[in-house]
Amino acid sequence: MYCIVLTTAPNREEAEQLATALLQDKLAACIQLIPIESFYTWEGKTAHEPEIQLMIKAKQADYSAIESKIQHLHSYDVPEIIQLPIQTGSQSYLNWINDVT
Repeated sequence: MYCIVLTTAPNREEAEQLATALLQDKLAACIQLIPIESFYTWEGKTAHEPEIQLMIKAKQADYSAIESKIQHLHSYDVPEIIQLPIQTGSQSYLNWINDVT
């Protein structure tokens, strides 16, 4: 089984560091960096910040290691780390994820 893990970073530099670490450890096959605007509540205040979202394609079996790596490297006290299962997809793409992770 495969999944997409979503997390955000405060800037491109940190997003690239997270992506590079996950790829080097073979915990992800592909990571897309997407500039976004986030609106959220933190410590009782509403905030609006630019962020970089990481869309991480990986094996579900590697989720715990991915979460640990993000927690270890991330600058946020409470980073977003969400796993979305991939129900189905191109078999050749899914095979590639398996081959490179």
